[in-house]
Amino acid sequence: MRWTPHATVACIVERDGKFLLVEEIADGKRVFNQPAGHLESGETFVEAARRETLEETGWEVEPEALLGLYTYYAPSNGQTYHRFCFIARPLRQQPDASLDDGIIGPHWLTRSEIGALGSQLRSQLVTRCIDDYLRGVRYPLDFIQETA
Repeated sequence: MRWTPHATVACIVERDGKFLLVEEIADGKRVFNQPAGHLESGETFVEAARRETLEETGWEVEPEALLGLYTYYAPSNGQTYHRFCFIARPLRQQPDASLDDGIIGPHWLTRSEIGALGSQLRSQLVTRCIDDYLRGVRYPLDFIQETA
């Protein structure tokens, strides 16, 4: 069988010292994650980041930088994910937005509140990405070269 990693996107969105997280049901458990999801056919990574954040939180955002590319092996399903994590600026909330299935809702939480969630975090990437952001890690968006 051929090994095939999954391309995903995620967004670090900060406002007034709080970070936008999604409360969702994954593998039958209530967990917290950054707005995140799979890249769709014909979509750029930046487009996917905007779409996933809106679909999971009701927030329109504008990606401003690439935080990094993270590899994660999920023991729950044996899959490997390549996560392109973006830093995005919140623009506006769409209060009547229809959220994806399995989404309970968005939350704005401080880093300490997120750390206190412990095993309720979807993966260790949640805090790792926030900590990288807080350390000032940034790459320009044109680091990602995509062809039309």
